[in-house]
Amino acid sequence: MRIILLGPPGSGKGTQGDMLSRRYQFPKVSTGDILRRAVQDRTPLGLRAETMMNRGRLVSDEIVVELVSERLSADDCRRGCILDGFPRNIGQAQSLDKLEPGRPERAVEIQVGAEILAERLGSRLVCGGCQAVYNLKVQPPRREGTCDACGRTLVRRPDDRPEVIVERLNVYKKEMEPLRDYYRKKNVYQAVDGRGSVEDVYLRLSSYLDAALAEAEGLKEGAGR
Repeated sequence: MRIILLGPPGSGKGTQGDMLSRRYQFPKVSTGDILRRAVQDRTPLGLRAETMMNRGRLVSDEIVVELVSERLSADDCRRGCILDGFPRNIGQAQSLDKLEPGRPERAVEIQVGAEILAERLGSRLVCGGCQAVYNLKVQPPRREGTCDACGRTLVRRPDDRPEVIVERLNVYKKEMEPLRDYYRKKNVYQAVDGRGSVEDVYLRLSSYLDAALAEAEGLKEGAGR
């Protein structure tokens, strides 16, 4: 099954994606991770993306879709995958459908109010080495200012400044409404309450996805009879 994990900045979808990946043994496919790796490895697509970023431009949908297409063709995605950060717009959603036509899917949005998101993002720190994410209020490091995983210094991302947070949330709101409608029309959209602890949200997500996967498996078995 293709699980599309949606949510605004600060909703915790990256953390939840990692937890769900371990639960279902589906790889988490993050466009941010793919893009960084392609740039680091100096692949042809990575070099094209780097050129655009160095000019202050967003990476084009064409490049993002090509990167995702390469990743989804890998053997470990054959059973399913969890998409984090893709699709971001209708064009990308339509391209995804063409990449894997007819594949069972669920689009799950973690919904959190703007005030809570602003508070979370304002408390977020990221490891300068392994990119692990912490939150001073709900998921602090064991030692102040130091990553639990690799011991590097934790830093605040430039886009977590208050004025930037407001703009990021506005952009998400504008992009998300058409995507909601797109996946509602396909009868695969589900909103999940993103308030509470990491464990609370995980239980809500996994409860829904357990049922969705059981349903998809039942349909598959019925078709094979």
